[in-house]
Amino acid sequence: MHLLAAERIKLFSIQTPWICGLLAITVLVVPAGLLAATATESRLPPTVASTQFGFWFALVVVLVLAGLSVTGEYQTGTIRTSFQCVPGRTPVLLAKAAVVAAFAFVLGEIAAFGAWVVALLLAPDADLALDSAADWTIVAGTGVVFAFAAVLGVGAGLLVRHTAGAVALLTIYPLAAENLVTLIPHAGPAVHRWLPFNVAMKFLSGNGGASGGRDGGNANVLSDSPLSPGWALAYFAAFAAVVLTAGVVTTRRRDA
Repeated sequence: MHLLAAERIKLFSIQTPWICGLLAITVLVVPAGLLAATATESRLPPTVASTQFGFWFALVVVLVLAGLSVTGEYQTGTIRTSFQCVPGRTPVLLAKAAVVAAFAFVLGEIAAFGAWVVALLLAPDADLALDSAADWTIVAGTGVVFAFAAVLGVGAGLLVRHTAGAVALLTIYPLAAENLVTLIPHAGPAVHRWLPFNVAMKFLSGNGGASGGRDGGNANVLSDSPLSPGWALAYFAAFAAVVLTAGVVTTRRRDA
């Protein structure tokens, strides 16, 4: 508990989590409001899925926040002090991952439900009721995905250690790299089905029940993962755990 308290104090004593948190909420809420307000002009009625159109941008902000929670400490040297105070580095790193993941979960829930509420207010006649499991999953599940993504981001930060490299990796990979894999002849689409963020989207979007069956349009493109939503979440969680484990093992073997 003392480690968790210490990591919480370190995280929230700087401006980074507050700035990233506000940015994550903004990039999820604003697109939802714009899509709801212009639904008549675009001739695409809002759906519950369309309220989460800004998901990918908010996810990147959370990943960057998680990575900076590690690389920032390497830059300032505070992580060395933590390692000196605690026997073994693993408890410190696990506590950091837990605190960042908890913050990401809360952030994701606030942003996702905030986006849904804004769309509901701007398009009161649209069918935006959360009356199915698919509807609830794509909104309430955002915080869960953000939490595991934060764990992944912490692991990536431990592996890279440098702020510029971590930010570049955690920005480019989810927004571009996975989709570029599909351009590889023959093997590309098959590999893409198993890439982590594509699989995470399978958990959220399922078979499109929350988007009125539309693939894309005013909602995010559906995942082509062969897994069921439940197994997709387990796969993404396992991938995040592997990255964190790799980061912890690497950190234990080299100088801080």
